Amino acid sequence: MTRLIWVFIIAVVVFIGYRLYQHWAKIQEERGGQKEAPVVSVSGDSLPGLPPHLDASCRAAKDKSPAAFRAWFNAHEKELSDPRKAWIELDLCVAVRRDSPAEAKEIFARVQKRVPPSSPVWPRMKELEKAFQ
Repeated sequence: MTRLIWVFIIAVVVFIGYRLYQHWAKIQEERGGQKEAPVVSVSGDSLPGLPPHLDASCRAAKDKSPAAFRAWFNAHEKELSDPRKAWIELDLCVAVRRDSPAEAKEIFARVQKRVPPSSPVWPRMKELEKAFQ
């Protein structure tokens, strides 16, 4: 008689486990249609906000030195717009952080206040956040 009770208990546990698995599979299937959009890798060159006539001079200043890049940015800041302006400012943070960490943190804080989570610059900003906090 006790063997029969144990067989019955095991059968009930297996049946309940099977029903829970079916319920879990159904929920996963429903969520399958609501997947989040994949994160797309964005490069700074593909972002709008930099007038075409400034592109070559920006690259040249960036390649020359951090001081030249800083001077270029200060001279052309008013001509830039987000999201490319934020990307360039993050590049500037990375370039000047060795020579002037306080200035780099200040620039990063400015970008952080201005960039919303929906911006294509947001993932890069989050990536650099630990270095500038």
